Amino acid sequence: MLNIMVTGASKGIGNSIAKELQPLGNLYVTGRNKDALKAIGAKDFCVCDIAKNPEILGDFIEKNLINVLVNNAGEYIYGAIDKMTYEGIERIHKTNLIAPAYLISRAVPYMKKNKFGRIINIGSISGVMGEANASLYSSSKAGLLGLTKALALELAEFNITVNTINPGWVETELGENSIEQSEFSKDEILECIPQKRFVKPEEIAKLTKYLISNDAKGITGQGINLCAGLSVGI
Repeated sequence: MLNIMVTGASKGIGNSIAKELQPLGNLYVTGRNKDALKAIGAKDFCVCDIAKNPEILGDFIEKNLINVLVNNAGEYIYGAIDKMTYEGIERIHKTNLIAPAYLISRAVPYMKKNKFGRIINIGSISGVMGEANASLYSSSKAGLLGLTKALALELAEFNITVNTINPGWVETELGENSIEQSEFSKDEILECIPQKRFVKPEEIAKLTKYLISNDAKGITGQGINLCAGLSVGI
C-alpha cells in the first residue's frame, strides 16, 4: 500500500499533485491553509509551516508510515543579493532545501525497512540555469539537485528512488506573483520560452505519478526539466 505525503498541497502544483495521486493509496497532505487542505479530501492532513516547525511534520510522517514523499512546498523571493536580509536568506533555504532534507531523513527509515520508497522533489529550472535577482531561490533549488543525486546513490540498494522535477514558468499563483516581482512582463517572459506557453500544474502532477510507478523504478538521481523548452536555450 502506498502511503503518500505531498507538502505544500494547499494550492498550485502541490494541489494538482495531491489530486492526481489520491487514487493510488492513502494520501496525506500538508500546508498552511487548513480549509484548503480539508477540501482535498485526503486521509489526513497536517497544518504547519515547514520553515518554522518541520518536527511536527516529521512526527506525522513517521506516524503514518510514509513511503512516497513529494517535497513540493517552496517559496520564491526576487531581488538583488545586497538587498537580502539574513532572515530572508535563512527562511528560503529552510523552506526549499533544509526542510525537504529533514523530512526525507524522517521518512527513510521506514522505506529502508520495507525495501521500497519514492522521493520526488519539486525543484525549478532556476536551480539548473540560475536566475539573476533570484539567487536565493536558485541556490536553494540547486541544492535539491545535489541532494537528489547523492541520496539516489545512498538509497539505491533499498529500492528507493530519488528524483527532482524542475518546472519552468507554471500557471499558478506563485508563477503570477513571480511575474509581478520580476522586471519583465508576462509577454516578455513568454517570448523567451520556446513553446511560448507556461507549463500547467497538471503536467507536473502526471510526471510525478509516473515517477512513483513501477514502470519508472530504473529512474533515480535525475533532475527532469519540465519547462516548455526553457532550459534548452533560444
